[in-house]
Amino acid sequence: MAQIRIRNTNEWVTGEENVRNFLNKYEVIYEHWNTDKLPEELKENFSLTDEQKQTILKTFDAEIQDLVARRGYRTWDVITLSEATPNIEELLAKFEKTHTHTEDEIRAIISGSGIFIIKGDDATGYFDIVLEAGDLISVPENTVHFFTLTDERKVVAVRLFIEENGWIAYPYEDPNFQKA
Repeated sequence: MAQIRIRNTNEWVTGEENVRNFLNKYEVIYEHWNTDKLPEELKENFSLTDEQKQTILKTFDAEIQDLVARRGYRTWDVITLSEATPNIEELLAKFEKTHTHTEDEIRAIISGSGIFIIKGDDATGYFDIVLEAGDLISVPENTVHFFTLTDERKVVAVRLFIEENGWIAYPYEDPNFQKA
């Protein structure tokens, strides 16, 4: 279940309803998928073949099609990040820079965990959303954010896009932002 850490105060928001209510203030969609239906051999598997990625997409086809109908996505895929990922440090360096998108960024965590860091309002500042298997968030377009891994350093996620070219980031320089 997702948890939120407000960086300015180090306060934690926990519990599904509290997390959802907090994120609603920033128009961040939070939902939960049932990852129990994932085939056993794909649970906690962070070195997926293309065929296994397709199995994940088929397993969650109903959830994906629901999002497509509601939000207009045109393409989707599965991303795996772990120590086994070629160029993992290069990919993380790209994801870990504050940026925006011209479409919402939606991720459903299938295995492992990750953190979206989002710029809130002046009172809240930046906040971390720690996501685990089953958590889905959609960061609204033009919202300053970035993604990183937890100390576990492994995640499998379904990504959906409106833009057929996939993930396109626009850098955002914030001189007041500190990563920690």
